[in-house]
Amino acid sequence: MTAISDGALAALDDWLAQTRALKNASDNTIAAYRTDLLDFLGFMSAHFGGLQGTGALARVHTRDMRAWMAAMRGDGIGPRSLSRKLSAVKSFYRWLSVRDGFDATAVLSIRAPKFTRKLPRPLDEDAARAMLDTVELQSQTPWIAARDVAVVTLLYGCGLRISEALGLRGANAPLPETLRITGKGGKERLVPVLPAARSAVEAYRHDCPHPIAADGPLFLGARGGALSPRLIQKVTAQARMQLGLPATATPHALRHSFATHLLNAGGDLRAIQELLGHASLSTTQAYTAVDTARLMEVYNRAHPKA
Repeated sequence: MTAISDGALAALDDWLAQTRALKNASDNTIAAYRTDLLDFLGFMSAHFGGLQGTGALARVHTRDMRAWMAAMRGDGIGPRSLSRKLSAVKSFYRWLSVRDGFDATAVLSIRAPKFTRKLPRPLDEDAARAMLDTVELQSQTPWIAARDVAVVTLLYGCGLRISEALGLRGANAPLPETLRITGKGGKERLVPVLPAARSAVEAYRHDCPHPIAADGPLFLGARGGALSPRLIQKVTAQARMQLGLPATATPHALRHSFATHLLNAGGDLRAIQELLGHASLSTTQAYTAVDTARLMEVYNRAHPKA
C-alpha cells in the first residue's frame, strides 16, 4: 500500500475515536472502518502521485471517486463490499468536511453500486430440532457436548447472536426468566429465556470442570479460556453435514429460524423486532423470510382501520 501522510492518518484516528465514543461502535466495526479507510487513503495517495495531506482529500473530485471504485472492482471487490467501503468513506468525509470546512458533495454524491440483497434462509422447525439433537453428538467429552447444546439452544430459543451468547458472564447464571442483552450499537433489549435454555445452561454448568468466575465468560473452551465462536461454527457445520442440511444452516441461521417460527406461529412483527434487537422493522422482515401475503395478513390484522 502506498504511504499515507501523517495528517491523513491523524484525521482517520480522530474520526475513529469519535465514532467509537459517540456511536458506541464495536471493536469489529472500528477495525473494518480502519481497513476500508486505509485502503481508500492509500489509493488516493498513489492516485495523486505521493504523500498527500488532508488538503488533498478536500480536493477529491467525482472522477477520483470513480477511479477508486473502478480500481476496487478490478481487485475483485464485489458490489456489497464496495458499498460498505463507500459508506465508511462517506461517513469519514461528512466528519472531515465539517472539521476542515470544505464542500464534500463530490464524495457524498457518489452512488453505491446496486446489488441483490441475499435473504437469510432459516431452517424449518424439524431441522432446527434435529440440529440441537445432533450438535450434542459432536463431542465425546460430556461437558463440551453440554456446552455446545447450551449455546445453540440460546441461539435458536432466544434469538441471540453468537457474540451475544458468548458474551454472557458467569454472573448471568443461573439464567433468569428474562435476560437483559446488550446488542449492536450498545442497544439493550429484554429477552425471555425458555425453560429449555435455562436447563441446558445449568446442565453445562454442572458438568464444566473449570471454575466459572462471576466476572468471566459463562462459556469456556476446553482449557478454561473464553469459548471461541469458531468452535460453535465448526460444531454446527459438522451437525449440518450429518443431517444433510445446506451450507446456509449456520449458527446465525438459527437466529433467523427463531424469528420465522415465531411469526409463523402468530407472533407480532414489532414484538419480534424488539426480541431480535433490530433498529429497523425492514431488517426483521428480511430475517423472517415470509411471503408478502403473510406480511399483509399481519398488517391487516393489526392496522386500526382494518
